[in-house]
Amino acid sequence: MVRPEKIRLGDLLIQQGLLTDEQLKFALDEQKRSGRKLGRIIVESSFVTEVAIAQALARQLRAEYIELKHFNPRPELIKLLSEAQARRFRVVVLDEADGRLRVGFADPTDLQAYDELVRLLRRDIELAVVAESQLLTLIDNVYSRTDEISGLARELTEHLGDIPVEFGDLLGGAPGAEDAPVVKLLQTVFEEAARARASDIHIEPQERFLRVRFRIDGVLHVQMEADVKIASALALRLKLLSGLDISEKRLPQDGRFAIKVRDTTIDVRLSTMPTQYGESVVMRLLNQNTGLLGLDRLNMPAHVLERLRHAVRRPSGMVLVTGPTGSGKTTTLYAALAELNTTEKKIITVEDPVEYRLPGINQVQVHDKIDLSFERVLRAALRQDPDIVLVGEMRDQTTAEIGMRAAITGHMVLSTLHTNDVISTPIRLLDMGVPRYMVALSLQLVLAQRLVRVICRNCVEPYTPEAHEREWLRFELGDTVDERRYSHGRGCIHCSGTGYQGRTGVYEMLEMNEAVIEGLNSNDPGVFMQAARKQMAGETLRRDAIKLVIKGRTTIEEAMRISNQFED
Repeated sequence: MVRPEKIRLGDLLIQQGLLTDEQLKFALDEQKRSGRKLGRIIVESSFVTEVAIAQALARQLRAEYIELKHFNPRPELIKLLSEAQARRFRVVVLDEADGRLRVGFADPTDLQAYDELVRLLRRDIELAVVAESQLLTLIDNVYSRTDEISGLARELTEHLGDIPVEFGDLLGGAPGAEDAPVVKLLQTVFEEAARARASDIHIEPQERFLRVRFRIDGVLHVQMEADVKIASALALRLKLLSGLDISEKRLPQDGRFAIKVRDTTIDVRLSTMPTQYGESVVMRLLNQNTGLLGLDRLNMPAHVLERLRHAVRRPSGMVLVTGPTGSGKTTTLYAALAELNTTEKKIITVEDPVEYRLPGINQVQVHDKIDLSFERVLRAALRQDPDIVLVGEMRDQTTAEIGMRAAITGHMVLSTLHTNDVISTPIRLLDMGVPRYMVALSLQLVLAQRLVRVICRNCVEPYTPEAHEREWLRFELGDTVDERRYSHGRGCIHCSGTGYQGRTGVYEMLEMNEAVIEGLNSNDPGVFMQAARKQMAGETLRRDAIKLVIKGRTTIEEAMRISNQFED
């Protein structure tokens, strides 16, 4: 049975040819200066990777190295240790065989941790070696804080009792307010939302209970159900954080605030709405530490990427990105802005809210309470001599007309519009009251997009389509349906049992060529739609989604789900 043993890490890495004498000397000097662990210094100095160190230790101990990214341990075995114990000893219980537990150690030289685990688990232990970062990610995934959140909700319920309490004075910055049950509950909810990669938090009072849901990869998941009496306390605290009127419970309100979770700053956009059983609160979470993606990382088909880059580099005109809320429109526009952002160009954005910070451009936050509206900011922006203007959304006829006049008079204008597909976008602009000639002269390209969930690579397996799924695929694939291979995720620890991890985009594009513009200028919508379909040549959102299905990146069910958003 493999046991830990004391190993001089530096000597081991030199012996295995992974580290030089000069690098070791530098790391040892840094260790004396800072007191940090030698292995952490070596990794942060990019001398040796964390995985390479773990594999070297495994070879020395004649133990197995486990790649946790592709390992699916059993949750009931992992939870033989509490989260605190797993983090303290940097270990995880992987599996069991022949009466022994195989335990993954991030530090297999820790004799004290080994002996303590034998005492805690009361079983023989087989040591394996794992990379520390992968271990911590697994711990984050497994030890969901649902139970802790429910416990804090019960504590808050007991704290409130049966007598209504006014929280205005208690939570407005009084000493000890940070220890109040409502504050601890909300902090834990935000921490769990950040861990789960949630984009939204929904707090919804029902008749007999309060429900909290997270939107993860575009789909809502129930996180907690608690006593409905705590709903008003949560809403009140969130209103205080947002600077809203805590006495007003009859009208909807919008606000925003920023919080820090795990050294990450998150901007929270909050909306309250009075419902039958109390105020419903929805919060959009915008992670300011999230890196901006480039256009070449958005999974666009090659011809779409090429034409979009060509369109946004024109000196004037309008490019619109369409789709429902949460479909990644702003991400696409900012990816384009990042490529256009040079010292020779002046770029101004008008947004509500500012979702990305991009150095070198002038970003303006709309503020309706002081009459700083889209219309007013956009008029002012055009007097600032910009080359490129990004308008967060074409919300009304006035904003659309100002933007299109700017596009006609020598500016490149980027914006979004809420429509189902590219063909309906010019028609929607006409319905808003924008003159037909203005749409025809200014609009250069329309891009529609959706986000589909990606199959978890840790639990992907072959899948046989059901009869209705084969018939749906047959519309695009014809008789080749049964010749294709399909996949899905069975659900594992890494994806919280959903079978999906992350999202990617699907796209369709309409270029306003001469035939399409002639169709738009006719009084018959059918002429325009026929010209638009001919220009698109069948490259629709559905076809792009099915291409991802064939590549094994998403499921048939997911492609059907997003297709049904825009098809009859």
